[in-house]
Amino acid sequence: MTSQVVLATAGYDHTVRFWEATSGICYRTLQHADSQVNKLEITADKQILAAAGNPQIRLFEVNTSNPQPTYTREGHSGNVTAIGFQRDSKWMFSGSEDGTVKIWDMRAPGFVREFISRAPVNTVVLHPNQGELISGDQHGNIRVWDLTASACSCELVPEVGTAVRSLTVALNGSLVVAANNAGTCYVWRMLRGASLATHFEPLHKLRAHSGKQVLKCLLSPDVRQLATASADKTIKLWNLDGFTLDRTLTGHSRWVWDCVFSVDAAYLVSASSDCTAKLWDLASGEAIRTYNGHHKAIVCCALNDSAIEGRENSEGAHS
Repeated sequence: MTSQVVLATAGYDHTVRFWEATSGICYRTLQHADSQVNKLEITADKQILAAAGNPQIRLFEVNTSNPQPTYTREGHSGNVTAIGFQRDSKWMFSGSEDGTVKIWDMRAPGFVREFISRAPVNTVVLHPNQGELISGDQHGNIRVWDLTASACSCELVPEVGTAVRSLTVALNGSLVVAANNAGTCYVWRMLRGASLATHFEPLHKLRAHSGKQVLKCLLSPDVRQLATASADKTIKLWNLDGFTLDRTLTGHSRWVWDCVFSVDAAYLVSASSDCTAKLWDLASGEAIRTYNGHHKAIVCCALNDSAIEGRENSEGAHS
């Protein structure tokens, strides 16, 4: 099963659904009775799916018929808004509206470290160096948390009082982008100083969705495009060479909350309040598959197709 594509969606109908990417068939549904699901993340080895709820984090086995979570992580006191795994899946990180960023050992029940943000946390990403977390919060603060020093090593406020909704870091560590509630994306080059601390050099201010919230920003795996998903019902693809608009993906009828690239950056999956997820062929800008089955807003999606790097399928996904 190592070559399979793992595609999952979740949201406000208290279910997590797994899909056959090419056919659009839902082959497994998990119940998540406690709360809505805010974020999903799949480990690199495709063994575990993490579902961030309110306030628990539940971990499910991907390659099983077991409907129950194998682990539950408790420690947050508010909505868990961000979740992710260290490269080897030895630890997990999370951010929450309770104003904290936490690190969890995958082999131990409780969190092992906590950073206080002093404002509801909306987004957290892990630097490719695996040694720094970057968080964005409701007050507009961006903070770099140095995991070695267990301290905040850098702080930025691109727009005072304007919530940072989403952060994305280039896989090669060269860029970081922050998207906010005013429809703007801030782009920085990331530079390493003599102390090895990350420094941010302003590169571009992109008015991506004028006056509408950018709910998700995501750099493509090949670091050639930036995707922005918005309350204006569209996803925009920006060329990082000049920050020009390559394409606008239209087809959702309500807010687009989340999106994820395929590993070859040829396809994108999106999740929307219109109760659907869509698979987009980025060469044509067309939605080539719609995933129907959720009964309420879908606010998160996760895709892991990394085992088939370099192989393309005319249908837009791999099996």
